[in-house]
Amino acid sequence: MHRYLLNISYIGTAFRGIQKTVNKLQQPHLDTNTVQGSLELALRVFHPTNEIITVLSSRTDAGVHALHSTVHVDLQRPNGEPYDTTTLTGVLNRTLGKQRLPIRVLSSQLVADTFHCRYHATGRTYLYRFAVAKEPPSGNDNLRNKGFETFMPVEEIDRCYFLQAPRFDIDRVKAAAQMFIGVHDFRTFMSVSRQKGPSRDHPMFTVRKIDEVNIQPGKTLALAANATLAAETYDYWDVKIKAKSFVYKQVRRIVGALIAFGSGRIDDRCLYQMLTIPSKNSWDHRVLLAPACGLYLCRVHYRGEDN
Repeated sequence: MHRYLLNISYIGTAFRGIQKTVNKLQQPHLDTNTVQGSLELALRVFHPTNEIITVLSSRTDAGVHALHSTVHVDLQRPNGEPYDTTTLTGVLNRTLGKQRLPIRVLSSQLVADTFHCRYHATGRTYLYRFAVAKEPPSGNDNLRNKGFETFMPVEEIDRCYFLQAPRFDIDRVKAAAQMFIGVHDFRTFMSVSRQKGPSRDHPMFTVRKIDEVNIQPGKTLALAANATLAAETYDYWDVKIKAKSFVYKQVRRIVGALIAFGSGRIDDRCLYQMLTIPSKNSWDHRVLLAPACGLYLCRVHYRGEDN
């Protein structure tokens, strides 16, 4: 038996999420509406003698993408020899491509039997992309007020969060983002999860340390004439947040709070209270949860890496 680390990327809008659903009342089956289930289906082409069970380093929700995530899996080859990792990567990508699944294996590597892709990860970096219209929509009819007449590049559908925010102040957002760095109880910034467990009731469960929050100008993914028009219409921004781990929907709530602050919907006091008075009751409902389509798992970090 040999253990392999798969470095993967995927477009999340095609799946219900990364984690497969296990229904103990039904016969075991592959959940191909998830990234994990699709990977396990692709791994069957190697015909290992053991049951294929993948282990995830990170769990992303429906609509969230990954530029780099990791999975480990044990495979027993009939002749006892390890699979060639280059062949493993190529065959998996060819199989996923034939199934028209938006998952790509970036690389595969043989790792120690004691390696665990989740517990040995030293950190995770998330990227959130949003674009703010440079000019507010004109006119008084409902469609214009909702921004439906504003150009949106087709290449960016479900890849970025587009918003209308007159007088959006990115400098205020950058300054406020520094409040989140360090150790905090992020209970206010955790959405209610369907997952149950005794650890979730522990008073320290929502305590996390944010290592970095960086906000930089972004770029459109549009092509040709669409790229020019998109750059003229929107200011793109990239928010990168790095920590060892996050509570449920923490990044999307932080970004939503920062956007509300930059738009003037909430003030400094509101942001400070949400962060320093950890409670689900401290969440200000003027803050909108940032949509999943703008969120990317950018990298899973391990000790010994150069970056």
